[in-house]
Parts: sequence; C-alpha cells; structure tokens
Amino acid sequence: MSPIVELNVGGEMYTTTLSTLKKHPGSKLAEMFTGQPKLRTDSEGRFFIDRPGTYFKYILEYLRSNQVPTQCIQDVYKEALFYDIEPLIKQLEDSPQIFGELVARRQFLARVPNYSENIELMIRIARAEAVASRQSSVIVCVVRTEEDAARCQDALNSLDTDKKSVVKFGPWKAVPSISDLLDCIQMDVEAKGYKISFQPHVAEKGFRFKSHDFFYKFLFTWW
Repeated sequence: MSPIVELNVGGEMYTTTLSTLKKHPGSKLAEMFTGQPKLRTDSEGRFFIDRPGTYFKYILEYLRSNQVPTQCIQDVYKEALFYDIEPLIKQLEDSPQIFGELVARRQFLARVPNYSENIELMIRIARAEAVASRQSSVIVCVVRTEEDAARCQDALNSLDTDKKSVVKFGPWKAVPSISDLLDCIQMDVEAKGYKISFQPHVAEKGFRFKSHDFFYKFLFTWW
C-alpha cells in the first residue's frame, strides 16, 4: 500500500500517511489498514469509511500531534470509541464533559428505576396523542422518596380512574433533586430529536397536597 493514503470519510476528503493511521496498532483504525485493505473505495479510488467525516479531522489531528480535541467532545468521543483508539478514549473520558456524563449523570440515572423504559413510554404516549394536533402532553409523576410515593398514590389512582396515562419516575437513592431529574428527562428526550418543554401539572381531584410538587406536564410540540 502507498505510504500516502487518500480517504473519503462520510463524504469528507482527507489525505494522510499510512503510518499515521496505524499509529496505535491495537486500534480498529489501524486494523483497517493492516495487511490487505479491508475497505471499499469510492469512484476516485479513495478508501471509504462510512462514518461522520466532520469529526474525523479531530481523530486525525490526535494521531498526528497527540492533540486532544477541545471541541465537539461528545461526538469525537463516539468516533474514538468506534475506531477503538484507547489512549484518546481515556483522555476524553477525563474531560469535564465526558466525565460528567459517564460518572455523574449516568450513574445517577442508573439509580432511577426503569429510567430508559419510562423515557420510551413517554414518547409512545405522546406519539399516540399527536393525531391532528400541534402538541401532545404526557403527565409525569416524579417522587424522590418512598414517603413521597405513598403520598402520591391516591392521586395516581384518581388519574388512573380518569383514564389518564401517567409515567412515574422514582423513587431513587442519590443526591440529585426532582428538578435535576426533570432536566435529565428533557435532555434525553430532546437528544432523540423531539421538541419538548415541561411545567407543573396542577390538579384538584384526589390531591391532598400541592400537586405541582410531584406532577408535571411534558409538552411535545410537533410543528
């Protein structure tokens, strides 16, 4: 193989050296160019990698100069994982953005029972109510402690009697507050491409306390 390599990464063109691509022998990227080439070529004979080309420049800069990117950290981290460049992965995981996501936020959400399943349930309910509507709403009950869950039970029963779907989050054993969890819900739903907002859900029937302490209405805007 020629020591100069031309690449087409998701439509972005790059020129580099074979030694740069193989700098970390245990990586998936190095494996692509070890022995017989394992990649297809485009119409111009450039090796084609079907990944986002925008972020490959940061991967290439790291391989050339050991410079850890300071922009698009989350996206570059995904690419580093794909190419299995272990030193870059470890350095990115030490960055505040990735450290905060992996160690702080995800560890918190792992302590919230059925968090991911509840996010998907919210989306299903919202989509089911979206017919001929600009917005659809989903009522969410967020309880941090077992005591709060017990206090909400009558209200949940009342909403169930009225055939209103409620998605319940919690309780959990971790420091973050209800407000923190609400922010996480909005962040993760928006990460799936939805436009949402939330507000306290004020109701009367079945509530012997301030409903907005635990019940919230998430609004999905479709157009």
